[in-house]
Amino acid sequence: MNSQAATSEPLAASDFRCGTLAFIESNRALCGEAGYRYSRLCRRATLYSSCYAILTRHLLGDLESLTQGERRDWLAFFNSYQDEDGLFRDPVIYGEGWYKGDPAWCGRMHLTCHVISAMASLGGVAQRPIRHIEPYCDAGFLVDWLERRPWGGDIATVGNEIMNIGVLLQYVRDFQANKAAAPAVEVLLNWLGSNYISSRTGLWGELDVGDKNRLSRAVMGAYHWWPLFFYDGVPVPFIERAIDSVLLTQNPNGGFGWGVHNGAEPFNSSACEDIDSIDPLVRMSALTDYRRDDIRKAIVKAAHWVMRNRQADGGFVFILGRPFRYGHDELDGPADWGAMFPTWFRTLSLALMEKAAGTIVTGNARWCFNACPGMQFWR
Repeated sequence: MNSQAATSEPLAASDFRCGTLAFIESNRALCGEAGYRYSRLCRRATLYSSCYAILTRHLLGDLESLTQGERRDWLAFFNSYQDEDGLFRDPVIYGEGWYKGDPAWCGRMHLTCHVISAMASLGGVAQRPIRHIEPYCDAGFLVDWLERRPWGGDIATVGNEIMNIGVLLQYVRDFQANKAAAPAVEVLLNWLGSNYISSRTGLWGELDVGDKNRLSRAVMGAYHWWPLFFYDGVPVPFIERAIDSVLLTQNPNGGFGWGVHNGAEPFNSSACEDIDSIDPLVRMSALTDYRRDDIRKAIVKAAHWVMRNRQADGGFVFILGRPFRYGHDELDGPADWGAMFPTWFRTLSLALMEKAAGTIVTGNARWCFNACPGMQFWR
């Protein structure tokens, strides 16, 4: 299938919106099962895929067409997957592939962060208290856990782990009236603002950022923590140096990243590499005038790159021309057809860029965001 031409004029709003929604609809669950499948390769609906579908539909304003009964049905669907400890579990993928052992970076905690955002987009909340997060409300426990992260290693994985904890603390504070979570969030942000962060780069970790690949990895880690600051309105540490660092990750194709996910063709950046720089640039440009013109130029260039990853079926790929399996057979995306995760992430990237710079490539004049901590809020 052919990708969207990089030099095309902005699409008509109806073309982009209808094409994306048609792709999502094409991945409805089969045989009367509820939810959505990940791609045309998959037979089973998964909770991750259903979250991606709802979040993308929300961005495009499509959830406004739901009746109250349909909203209740969707909320009941999501709540049916909640465990006693408050986290959400998908029996289709749990304990298999990447998800064996329920890893902190991509397991139930990460899934839960997606579910609560999808439910917020539908106007609902998690039915049970998220008790799994309660130990992290203790300052001593939280700081000890932070200190034990491998700060000199895979900073992107550390990024997911800490973001999951931070988002869930913010959520139970704001949506479940957990008073113990408020001081814990303050401890977390204060700790991040004063530990393992470089005043020279505005980034965390112990990687040598003189190399563009390592710089990209450091930015990808930081992307997961900056939203915690943005959501609470806490100043970003060393924001000007952070902007300098993120701008340096733009590659000649217009995307961001230098081979973290695609060593063979490093400038064909992934959906993660792209949004991990796009999101902070957009949000930081709303907080400071520093290099705002440079940021806008970078965003316009990036928007055309992101659209190159759109396929004829209306969906997006994770990496252009390459398949991507998100840790399980039922989360498998082909090389030249859209898949749910990159469709959501790349649509969110476009929404953020056009929120900052106006309509660039999609023709979509109106984007919808939610008020839930995580990735899809706007404040």
